[in-house]
Amino acid sequence: MAADLTTPLRRWRDGGWADDAAPAAPTPEEAAVAIVIDGASQAVLMATPHELEDFATGFALTEGLIATPADITGFEEVAVAPDAPGLGPLPAVEARLWLRPGLAAGLAERRRAMVGPVGCGLCGVDSIAAALPAVRPVASKARFSPQDALAAMEALSAGQRRWRDTPSIHAAGLWWPGGSLVREDVGRHNALDKLAGAAARAGIGADAGIVAMTSRLSVDLVQKAARMGAPVLIGAGVPTRLAAAWAQASGITLIGRARGGSFDLYTHPYRIEP
Repeated sequence: MAADLTTPLRRWRDGGWADDAAPAAPTPEEAAVAIVIDGASQAVLMATPHELEDFATGFALTEGLIATPADITGFEEVAVAPDAPGLGPLPAVEARLWLRPGLAAGLAERRRAMVGPVGCGLCGVDSIAAALPAVRPVASKARFSPQDALAAMEALSAGQRRWRDTPSIHAAGLWWPGGSLVREDVGRHNALDKLAGAAARAGIGADAGIVAMTSRLSVDLVQKAARMGAPVLIGAGVPTRLAAAWAQASGITLIGRARGGSFDLYTHPYRIEP
């Protein structure tokens, strides 16, 4: 079944699959955006592809590449469609800045030393191709009930020990019949990386479990879940359109808006059986 990238395929509510056509929360756009300065790619971030001149200017300012917008002599927004193996051409954009003479000399060294923000999810990636790797199919044949999906979110909440001290922190959890594992971090991508490492070190496979996140679900989280071999990824927020497309291609059941005993199912519904 092909994924509808704007609405959930099914909605679980009040202990059963809902038959009504309740309005769905719109799925946001997500695209690979390359910040290119004087012809050299500085970074690629998954972002909403709007207001890109503001985005590129702000990135250059906050990363210390320029001191003022007056350092910029030109801007160009160029749409590209790189091929993502397993998905085909995907929308991407190069946000190109040109700087006044004398500023470009330090960009190469700055590019090597740059440390990305905790929320980017693609820190260190400087090409669009690297941001869109080949789709990794998930081989797991595990099946779960709607109650299992809700139990995964409950286990995630129960395992958020640091969140009880400060709510400004994300969590990622792996739930399986009979157990769960939770890791926390200020960055949602970092939390998932910690979870993957903890599971691997403990010899716990993700192929028989559900990965749960406190956050919205972006494409890089789907990519990480696929590398873990997780058949189901569930989150409290709405997934992006690109995340849904990637989950569909990789065989992951993607669930969003999991809260208060209900959730929206976006891809591969056969894994969730009453």
